[in-house]
Amino acid sequence: MHLQPDLLARWLAPRTWPGLSAPFGPGFRADCASPPAFAIGCGRQAALATRLLREHGSRVVQLLDPRIDPRHWDLVIAPGHDRLRGDNAIAVTGSLNPVDDAWLAAADARFPALRALPRPRIAVLVGAPTRHAPWTGDGLRTLLQSLRQQVLASGGSLLATASRRTPAAMLELMRAQLHGVPGLLWDGHGANPYPGMLACADRLVCTPDSVNMLSEACATRAPVQVFAEECTTGKLDAFLGALRERGRIHGPEPSPVPLAAPIVPLRETARVAGEVRQRLGLQPDAVPTL
Repeated sequence: MHLQPDLLARWLAPRTWPGLSAPFGPGFRADCASPPAFAIGCGRQAALATRLLREHGSRVVQLLDPRIDPRHWDLVIAPGHDRLRGDNAIAVTGSLNPVDDAWLAAADARFPALRALPRPRIAVLVGAPTRHAPWTGDGLRTLLQSLRQQVLASGGSLLATASRRTPAAMLELMRAQLHGVPGLLWDGHGANPYPGMLACADRLVCTPDSVNMLSEACATRAPVQVFAEECTTGKLDAFLGALRERGRIHGPEPSPVPLAAPIVPLRETARVAGEVRQRLGLQPDAVPTL
């Protein structure tokens, strides 16, 4: 079933309004007449759908802070840096994602060529500057120059991937700095080797702008360095602080950081799924893993 939000639903969700009838089209009206036993929603418009389903008897879990009282849902799962409070709120460090040992093994098998690259393999994950993470092209150039010199002097390979948000000028900068260095650059063309990079990297270096990207990197067993973390503000800075407290990210040193203890991957999805089952009294096979 595809939800088709009307104008009021797009504007007002997850709030309700007088005369609300079929905010997501006729299919959703019929579904409310025979609601599912369990529903998971993500985002503001889905929060209205799960709220209405609960009023018709469904057990519902809402992902991300709906920005209104969480009592309208059975459970609300939100990043800890959102500081959502409530007896039915579950805080998550970072974002939920599928990265675990099985996922990494499958990614490794899909991109065998990456395993043939010389070690240590350093993977650089690049997003884009944002208001709360205003890193610069000059800073990225300095980082890549340092990594390039390290690989050329000591061996290994340098892998890098851009995102859909990466400015074209920064992509060109990445292309110039990786030229002549063992490794690869994914620039948006062809199969995206990002999962394989997570699986094969001996070390990960991330820009600080994406909670999703940082959460996925920290779900591996590789050391994670955050580039330009000192520029972050607001909730993003709070998230990085939580990662530092867990010992999961490391500072801007260009060389690998000696670790005092084995790395514990950040894997919240299985923990949260277990808590959902426990709180709602569900059998382990009654609901798929979130």
